[in-house]
Amino acid sequence: MPIELYNNDGHRCIAFSDLVEGEGVQSNQFLILDDDQSIILDPGGQLTFSALTLALRDFINPKHLTYIFASHQDPDIIASLESWITRTEATVVCSKLWTRFFPHLVPSYMGDKLSERFLSVADPGQLLPLGNTALKIIPAHFLHSVGNFQIYDPVSKILFSGDMGASIVDDSAELAVDNFEAHILSMLGFHKRYMVNNKACQLWVNMVRNLDLNMIVPQHGRPFTGENIKLFLNWISGLQCGTDLLTEKNYRIP
Repeated sequence: MPIELYNNDGHRCIAFSDLVEGEGVQSNQFLILDDDQSIILDPGGQLTFSALTLALRDFINPKHLTYIFASHQDPDIIASLESWITRTEATVVCSKLWTRFFPHLVPSYMGDKLSERFLSVADPGQLLPLGNTALKIIPAHFLHSVGNFQIYDPVSKILFSGDMGASIVDDSAELAVDNFEAHILSMLGFHKRYMVNNKACQLWVNMVRNLDLNMIVPQHGRPFTGENIKLFLNWISGLQCGTDLLTEKNYRIP
């Protein structure tokens, strides 16, 4: 069931949190609309393509999508690229590091025409015009991908944070975090393994604290609102993770 995160004066943010069935990891997909333009964030793989396409029809004609945003290269982010490229008119927005790799996900007959469908984002990020506003594509490199970006929507004041803040939850992912201390258990293992190190986390937090935030919405699990935004930023800025935890025990010949 679609979840309306924001709706005011022609600007809407919609979340889809229940489209993955079977053994796939739960993931959230997002639609942002402004005026006559639209963007899907991290649409996922073939597990979600059909269901997401059907769900989008309540809001737009999927064929006329303006953009598809891929925060990074993982299967649960963009493995359905072939279907979106061949069935919509959308421009694919992604890190320049992944532009040369994504053609492996589409038919070879598209050839040189494929480059016309990509907007490559350089490491510093950029503004992305959408209707009467412009989204901010902000860097989140090594959190957890080497070429990783997030979307900040200045109208709704929502940061769509990709895997940063992700949680593995058994109940409804549409519910905002209400008990941060209890919620840490659903985030800890993932962040210790997938975030590169504390330095990158601290640099990211220093950047994000400059944003006017109403909500942080990750690609997996529950969003953060209110005081829990501050609690999450404090927690992740102090987390030892990734290369911080490596020792010679992690590099032994079996």
